[in-house]
Amino acid sequence: MDMDIKKILELLPHRYPFMLIDRVTDYQPGEYLTGYKNVSFNEPFFQGHFPVKPVMPGVLIVEALAQATALLAMETAPEDVGGKESLYYFVGIDKVRFKGMVSPGDQLELHAKLIKRRMNIWTFDCEAKVEGKVVSTAQIMCTSREV
Repeated sequence: MDMDIKKILELLPHRYPFMLIDRVTDYQPGEYLTGYKNVSFNEPFFQGHFPVKPVMPGVLIVEALAQATALLAMETAPEDVGGKESLYYFVGIDKVRFKGMVSPGDQLELHAKLIKRRMNIWTFDCEAKVEGKVVSTAQIMCTSREV
């Protein structure tokens, strides 16, 4: 299964400049999601990070991964996550590592794997890659709360 940007915009409340996932290429509810972000030189953060050598900030790579987890959670349990009465919040992060840089022209691959769901806390193992090479890993925790 996959998702185009229209479906992603229906599920996520994020909008420019914080929409950090362009497409989902594969997912299995309750298991995993694979998507990507096309990184363009026109991204607003490249003006200051860094003008001499543009590098995508690590916190935005992690945010892109968190958005991938949101899509997976929303497709896994739509009755519990998202919707008009609640938002999906990033509540914790562990084991974060940055192993490479992401630059303009890269396609950032986003991988999220659900490892557990305890009550309303979701935990995922996440990985970001460029051209098959891991650039970041993290364990991300999120929850859904009423607005």
